[in-house]
Amino acid sequence: MGHPASPSPGQFDERYFETYYRDYAAQNPPRRMRFYAQMVERHLPPGAPRRIHDIGCAFGRFLGSLDERWEIFGTDVSEFAIAKAAHEIPRGVFKVAPAVAGKVFDKPFGVVTTFDVIEHVPNPDAVARSAIEQLADGGCFVFVVPVYDGVTGPVIRLLDRDPTHIHKWSRQRWLDWAASHFSVVEWKGILRYLLPGGYYLHLVTRAFRRHTPAIIVVARKR
Repeated sequence: MGHPASPSPGQFDERYFETYYRDYAAQNPPRRMRFYAQMVERHLPPGAPRRIHDIGCAFGRFLGSLDERWEIFGTDVSEFAIAKAAHEIPRGVFKVAPAVAGKVFDKPFGVVTTFDVIEHVPNPDAVARSAIEQLADGGCFVFVVPVYDGVTGPVIRLLDRDPTHIHKWSRQRWLDWAASHFSVVEWKGILRYLLPGGYYLHLVTRAFRRHTPAIIVVARKR
């Protein structure tokens, strides 16, 4: 599957982050990282390796928030982002690689994550195949994507300035996509927004998950 506006690796340079995510630190506060970590811990299968690969890790903020029990690995298509992640989180292993690269690292992972990544990738099915190839038996795939339906849909479309968001799908389409490759275990809605003054609103809900501007999905390798 292709797309006429498919982003190239060169688009995700320093200028890209300064233009669209200049508030990266504020948009990724510790409590948001803790929530991701809690989801990963809760769904790590018994006996699975405590090895995690964050695809599209950007500056590695999530991986750096995990405790020392984890072996942490990150990839990103951006050379700029990977250089910064490797500098700031020396205990991690970081490589420049696309989300569809498959086995970039030798050993299997208990968890593979992609947070706000798949909507940028021309072929989401290839991302799923890549994650499956890397996961240990029964391992978990955890992803977050923006969604453009529900009561917040029109507002999200208006506020979304990132031209590399090439899949502006509904939540049901993402859930169907996930179910076609994995066994879906759980999904929740996320209400998020950087408020004036630098406070980042990040509320997770099950009750109103049909109307939030983003979702988090936990799926398991079949």
